[in-house]
Amino acid sequence: MSNSQATIFSKIIAKEIPAKIVHEDEHCLAFHDIQPQAPVHVLLIPKKPIRSMAEVQPEDASLMGHLMVAAGKIAKDLGLAENGYRVVANTNDHGGQTVYHLHFHILGGRPMSWPPG
Repeated sequence: MSNSQATIFSKIIAKEIPAKIVHEDEHCLAFHDIQPQAPVHVLLIPKKPIRSMAEVQPEDASLMGHLMVAAGKIAKDLGLAENGYRVVANTNDHGGQTVYHLHFHILGGRPMSWPPG
């Protein structure tokens, strides 16, 4: 990824920007959101730079499965599994995406309303 394409998330992956990390493995990184929308609000990002859900390719299937398994583990580790939680991927402008590096919001610690937006 060139510097012109670097996002705040790629800089967090590179450890150029600090983050309160809750999970890291060879494929992904999860950290607390700096503007939480729930008592627990963690962002889960792949280390592979994928711009959004709209750009996920068939060859990313294994990575996407890994991210969902990681999301469940993170939620359990943070004490969210019993009462429940929400996993959200905002996609492109109308979906509310603001950082163009695929990421999942793991939200919990309170009841979630519907519709969300």
